[in-house]
Amino acid sequence: MLHLTDNSSSRRNFLSVGSLALGGLALPEFLQAQDALQKLGGVAKDKTVVFLFMHGGPSQTETFDPKMGAPSGIRSMTGEIPTRIPGVTFGATFEKLAKLNDKFSIVRSFTTGSGAHDSKPIVSNFSKDAHVGSHYSRVAGASHPVSGMPRNIWLHPQAVDAKAADPIMSLGKFDVTGPLGPAHAPFQPSGKGDARADMRLTVDPNRLGDRKTLLASLNQFRRSVESGEVTGGLDKFQSQAFETLTGGVSDAFDIAKEDPNVLARYDTSTLMNVERISKRWNNRKRYQNHVNNLGKLMLMARRLAERGAGFVTVTTDFVWDMHADSNNATMTEGMGYVGTPFDHAVSAFIEDVEARGLRDKILLVCCGEMGRTPKVNAKGGRNHWAGSAPLLLYGGGLKMGQVVGASTKDGGEPASDRVTIPNLYATLMEQLLDTGAVRAMAGIPKEVNDVINGAAPIRQLM
Repeated sequence: MLHLTDNSSSRRNFLSVGSLALGGLALPEFLQAQDALQKLGGVAKDKTVVFLFMHGGPSQTETFDPKMGAPSGIRSMTGEIPTRIPGVTFGATFEKLAKLNDKFSIVRSFTTGSGAHDSKPIVSNFSKDAHVGSHYSRVAGASHPVSGMPRNIWLHPQAVDAKAADPIMSLGKFDVTGPLGPAHAPFQPSGKGDARADMRLTVDPNRLGDRKTLLASLNQFRRSVESGEVTGGLDKFQSQAFETLTGGVSDAFDIAKEDPNVLARYDTSTLMNVERISKRWNNRKRYQNHVNNLGKLMLMARRLAERGAGFVTVTTDFVWDMHADSNNATMTEGMGYVGTPFDHAVSAFIEDVEARGLRDKILLVCCGEMGRTPKVNAKGGRNHWAGSAPLLLYGGGLKMGQVVGASTKDGGEPASDRVTIPNLYATLMEQLLDTGAVRAMAGIPKEVNDVINGAAPIRQLM
């Protein structure tokens, strides 16, 4: 893939640079092919999905459907807070989001159909056991034709914190591609995954697990040729390849280059002293991981979206599983550890995207693999529940400021306008791709077409 083997790399050596997750095609050749494709009319739209996965299964009741008219033991344990839409309340943890809910829509009739811990909807039987973003990249191409940004990216805490633990994969894998093959696996900027072994720069390849080393090496090589002596005489596509590898792509992954005021607004690590999170819970370090990194990950997601990423998955850790057992906090305590950073980071993201005029370009999706039981358990937690789960969508040119559907009196099942995982997939793909053109394209595998065109989008949002 990326081969810059020593500090004496010549122009000819540079021209042999391979690809960044481009399936082995030389980068200049790939860009040239993509340029021709664009002139003919590509199927990919200039939009990005940022999918914030709430791993562990968030409670629908303590988030967006408080059911305060229900008896004690069913209604929200954190109380409720009014929002900007009359008659609509959220769980009281979401103070900042309550002031912005005319900017986004929530679905109160969403169901994932299973109460198991895994990575659905990101990876599910409905996505043919492949990351849903991999289906998008199978059609749109593995990298953006102009910026060279990988189309499908997975951000977990190691992308912003070198000391963060490896993501938990035993309860849901986020890097699988099913029948699509490894070329469409999500790119992990932390240096994990297949891309790590395929990069060689001016440093020992064994050190490229360190994202900072990669960025520093790219910057050093770029400075060495700024005079134009190396790049002089390169054609359009070769020059573009150079800019891709040494310019905007590497910068996008470096949040230290962001305006300090913007970085401070996103930062969730300042919300609480993580050392004071109760030692009663075995998940204490996971809660700390979530608090320290969620805001920075959302900032990186915005930076990647601006530079051409198509599908960005954000995960922190397995933190929404609030059983109130030896591992997991009660609903009230857990929403402080988990919900407060979520409220802060998501509201910062929405305000930032609005201020930058990117509302129609970026679609934010927030949900987990399931919801929680309508009835609180004896210890003050809620258990796994398949019937109903919270879902938030913002931007993407969709109709915002809505509550879609309704749940039953206890919040346990959809009561109207049932929304399923295939409906969610169709909604995402409708924003990312010309789905009609995909349906008519030759060479698109049936399993890919089934994911893209297999159900109706959420009609109230269209």
